[in-house]
Amino acid sequence: MPLRSGSPQGDNRSQKPSKDGPKVNDEITAPKVRLVGDNIASQGIYSLAEALRMAEGMELDLVEISDKVDPPVCKIIDYQKYLYQQKKKAKEMRSNASKVVIKEIRFGPNTDEHDFQFKLKHAANFLQEGSKVKAYVFFRGRSILFSEQGEKLLLRFALELEDYGRAEQMPKLEGKRMIMMLAPNKKK
Repeated sequence: MPLRSGSPQGDNRSQKPSKDGPKVNDEITAPKVRLVGDNIASQGIYSLAEALRMAEGMELDLVEISDKVDPPVCKIIDYQKYLYQQKKKAKEMRSNASKVVIKEIRFGPNTDEHDFQFKLKHAANFLQEGSKVKAYVFFRGRSILFSEQGEKLLLRFALELEDYGRAEQMPKLEGKRMIMMLAPNKKK
């Protein structure tokens, strides 16, 4: 395999980063750069040529970390290692992001008291776990005539669960379903 130009080891110094990635080595256009990092003797502002010479001497890459300031902030690091760490950090952030779980509870327009209490207990457990609850009344055939009864049922359901969660969306008729969303109360 032939070596890449500009590098004795054939590493990635001449490799182009993706369009959304940081600028590396010769792609940096600013005349002066601010060098930061652990592997340099003194942090500060250097000319681009001097910073590139320092990076070449350490057999590492000059990577532009932030181009929002003047002069841009750069680090002398291994570019592939930097990309790996960025991907790892992004993956960790995604795994730590809270995932919203929605649990559904279905009622009929003429739900008995025992069934109502049973579903109420389940909904309270779901809200305590931190899940959202989508409660809905399903109307079959001509039972749509009892839509007011379904709305009363859902409002009573929300009122009973006041200690565990709050109504995020009031009862709304969508086709043959009357839907209401409940979100858990914020933990103190």
